[in-house]
Amino acid sequence: MRLVGRQLARFREAAGLTQRELATEFNLAEETVASIEQGRRPLKPDLAQRFDDRLDTKGALSVAVEHMPEVDLIPAWAEEYMDLEREAIALSWYENQVLPGLLQTDRYARAVFRTDVPALNEDEMEQLIIRRLARQDIFRRPVPPTISFVVSEAVLIDRLGGDAVRQEMLEHLLTCTDLPGITLQVMPLGRESHAGLSGPFILLETPDHQHLAYAEGQRGSQMISSPDEVSILARKYAMLRTQALNAEETKGLLERLLGDR
Repeated sequence: MRLVGRQLARFREAAGLTQRELATEFNLAEETVASIEQGRRPLKPDLAQRFDDRLDTKGALSVAVEHMPEVDLIPAWAEEYMDLEREAIALSWYENQVLPGLLQTDRYARAVFRTDVPALNEDEMEQLIIRRLARQDIFRRPVPPTISFVVSEAVLIDRLGGDAVRQEMLEHLLTCTDLPGITLQVMPLGRESHAGLSGPFILLETPDHQHLAYAEGQRGSQMISSPDEVSILARKYAMLRTQALNAEETKGLLERLLGDR
């Protein structure tokens, strides 16, 4: 990916274009071009072909992308999301089955990856845990993003990894409620209406105020950029926030669950 990125940068410079100019021509965010050139985001085949045509590369980028090795550990769609997450100024995250990655402890993340089917080997699992926990560095940015989480109460009741892991997770969540820019709300069980029955999703705002969404499935996930589709998910999330416990009620619930240990 770094090699392909450097090739794109060289071709772009030879054409006398800045990253911003190339991005504007292709209706992309400037950081998208920057991320590809730095090897942090894969160059997709369709975009490679368009760049080839514009930069008169004689198909060099398309050939390079076609012969890139498979990256199995972190799929390209997940890499793209994590790159955007790292730079995001705002995130809205709904989860109904597992704690959001940005809120997981080391032992909770380990319990999550140990449940994978087929099973991961130890080296794969360690790499994934390191990557997951490293994403939490965004909380320590000079200007941290604004992040809203809505999490099903079922996630707090589950004993993933055992009682000690659950105890640590609840304590960690209570600590996170005091971090600047973070709002945590719990969607209580027993409701008669629920706006998130179709599954988890994430809304994201980039530094240039582009609004995107990300949704995961069993065998793949997708970035969503269509304004209409993002709008639908934004409306779902707004409804979820009205249906969930507010931040103070959520903190009280966490304290009660810790008191019940």
